[in-house]
Amino acid sequence: MDAERLKKLLEDVQSGHISVENAIEALKVMPYEDIGFAKLDTHRHLRTGFPEVVFCQNKTPEQAADIVKAIVKRSGKVLATRVSPETAEAIKSKVKNAVYHETARIISVEKTKRAKPKHGDKYILVVCAGTADIPIAEEAAVTAEILGSRVERAYDIGVAGLHRLLDQKEKLLAANVLVVVAGMEGALASVVGGMVSKPVIAVPTSVGYGASFGGLAALLAMLNSCAAGVAVTNIDNGFGAGYFAHLVNK
Repeated sequence: MDAERLKKLLEDVQSGHISVENAIEALKVMPYEDIGFAKLDTHRHLRTGFPEVVFCQNKTPEQAADIVKAIVKRSGKVLATRVSPETAEAIKSKVKNAVYHETARIISVEKTKRAKPKHGDKYILVVCAGTADIPIAEEAAVTAEILGSRVERAYDIGVAGLHRLLDQKEKLLAANVLVVVAGMEGALASVVGGMVSKPVIAVPTSVGYGASFGGLAALLAMLNSCAAGVAVTNIDNGFGAGYFAHLVNK
């Protein structure tokens, strides 16, 4: 239930096109709808401006598909994260217009065409250190795009070859907010944070050898950054970074 649907429902009651009793039935799903194995927060769109996002990891393909289908019915758009190819197929078999962003492991559904941001709009720049970090970077980028932000990308420009980063100087300085994704020692966030005057959202990844402790080394390095203006998400949380970057950007 988004603001426009609620407004239309109230106008229909006011004009007499719908009875009070029928309006009460329509409002019964607020603030949530119980579908047995899940309770869907159908009030989320009204509160935050975007429907509940579906985290598909550890859900069965059938559960994920049924949740996505129910949310689409209520809101007309859905974002689902950590979607395996098997789960993507299950969702696409039940939900029309479902699009699978394979690298980002995201399913998006939009019944109405999203307005494309203008080229001159403020943009989010998603930066990643190495090719192995691209899936998390794409999770951030696709999330922000689906929410409505313009997103630019600069991949494989880690600190082992700083000339690659410096080649992106104009794009870095012009960005309104930056998402920096890096594993191993996670130094890229500090370097970028020291170059720009805009907010930097650092995302540590679980990429690295044994002493990286599954991303913990990068997380601690980013938390201890000496560059001002750097905020840090959890390990591999590209979605959280993309969502927050959109809120900052808008």
